[in-house]
Amino acid sequence: MCRGNSPQTCEVGAILKDQNYSPLRLPCVGRLSSEFILRVLTLGIDKIVVMRCEDNFCRFKRGSLTNWCRLQLTNSTIKNFGYDENTLTSVEHSHKAVYDTDSCVGCGKCVFICPYDAIESAAWGTPQINLDKCTGCGACALVCPTQAMQLDNFEYNPTSALIESYGKATKELKARGIPAILVFCCQWCEFPALDHLQGLAGEKTIVMEIPCFKGLDPVHVINAFYCGFDGVLAFVCPTDDCKLEKGREISERNATVLKDTLEKLHLTDRFEIYEVSPRFKEDFDSKLASFTKRITPLEAIPKVKEVR
Repeated sequence: MCRGNSPQTCEVGAILKDQNYSPLRLPCVGRLSSEFILRVLTLGIDKIVVMRCEDNFCRFKRGSLTNWCRLQLTNSTIKNFGYDENTLTSVEHSHKAVYDTDSCVGCGKCVFICPYDAIESAAWGTPQINLDKCTGCGACALVCPTQAMQLDNFEYNPTSALIESYGKATKELKARGIPAILVFCCQWCEFPALDHLQGLAGEKTIVMEIPCFKGLDPVHVINAFYCGFDGVLAFVCPTDDCKLEKGREISERNATVLKDTLEKLHLTDRFEIYEVSPRFKEDFDSKLASFTKRITPLEAIPKVKEVR
């Protein structure tokens, strides 16, 4: 699976019709070599399914198309070795905005904010999503006042519930005097952390993957403090590395609003935004260590009022 389009575990099972499978996330399936596929088949794997982005959605520019061409050639090769024609298959999957028209009040904010012109206004009805243009950045979900617009795999209520459950799990850490840190990490800026530290895998750090910083609702950051976290970090892509480069100013405005709110709550020193890249593999660890050192001596924060 391309890490930019990989669905939730339950969705993978539905797509593969509940077959036994082992998931493998790659920065881009377009880099999946024929040699790798042939080697895997020799290990006893019966079938390989490549879950690739739609061609227009690929964030590595033509990676999905490259993958499709390579798969055709590889398929021809393995057939000559006696493998079944369904041994190697591919399916398309891309995260998109999902729309509950019954909840829409027709304010038009989503039309205005979408940096990819994927939402079109209608004279006598609710806006329409052009899924061919939608990149799943989440900007529309952020401004929707009724949560009629949601981002597939990063819906507001499930995300809030997950943060709350993680917050409850930090009580043991806090009892031992260890600061509990929540990290929101763009799925493109730090591969190792997302592969090894997601969820509760980290000893004192909980990492939540987000599709793009444009889609991170500042409310989630505030509620993280309400749920018991001592510090919150956001790791984002540098400007030059951003895979969803359009609308960068949206994330910058969100950050400004968030920092202003944190200042009023006297929580500024407990939140930080860092730019990291997979090209510099030590960045994540060093910046996380620096932040942890900074907040460790701080006193426990007062009860923060929950934001809805």
